[in-house]
Amino acid sequence: MVRAFILLALGGPGPAPCRVLYARTFGNSAGNSSGNSPGTLPHPGGPPRQRLRRKEQLLVVARQVASQCRLLQSSSGRPSAPQLPQLPDEPISLQDAPAGLFQLPPGDPFPERVTVAWLSVLALAFALVCDPQENLSLAEITLRRLAPRLLASLRLLGPGADVLLRPETADILLDRLLPHGQMLFLNERFLQAVDREMGIKASR
Repeated sequence: MVRAFILLALGGPGPAPCRVLYARTFGNSAGNSSGNSPGTLPHPGGPPRQRLRRKEQLLVVARQVASQCRLLQSSSGRPSAPQLPQLPDEPISLQDAPAGLFQLPPGDPFPERVTVAWLSVLALAFALVCDPQENLSLAEITLRRLAPRLLASLRLLGPGADVLLRPETADILLDRLLPHGQMLFLNERFLQAVDREMGIKASR
C-alpha cells in the first residue's frame, strides 16, 4: 500500500529549502484518506498534535527527496533543477526524467520502514511513500502517469513566482489512479477516459 503522495518544489541552487505544494496520506497513517494543501495535514478534524506530526513526517520525506535529486544531478553532471519561469504549453516527455528509490528506516520518520519512489520534472518532484513489500516498478509507472496530469493542472502565479496547484484536481486524479492508496495496473483506455473527464492533455 502507498502511505502518502507528495508533490514538492525542489527550491533553487544552494541552501534554498524545498516546499511541499500538495500532500495526501492514505490508510491508517492518516486515519482517513484526505487531500491536503500545506498546513492542513492530514485531516482537519484530527488532533492538532497528530496533524503536526504528520506534517513533520512528510516534510522529512520531502527534504530527503530533494537531497536525492541534487545528489543524482551532481553525480550525473546534470544542471541543477531549473526554476519555473514558465510552464510548458505542450505536454513534456518524461522518458528521461530522473527517478529513484530510497528507504527510510523505522522511526525516521515513520514507525515502520518505508520505501520512497520519486520522479523529478523541471523544478518539481513527485514522491510515493510505500510499504517495503510494494511493487516498486508499479510505483514508478504510477508516478509517470500522475506527473504529466498534475503538471497539466499547475498554474504559475507570476514570472519566476510560486506554482499553484488546485487541490481538488489532485484529489480527483489520486482517487482515479491511486484509490485509497492502492496502485493499479491501468490500461490506456481508462487513462484516456480520465483525461477526457478532466479536460487534461497529458503526455504518454
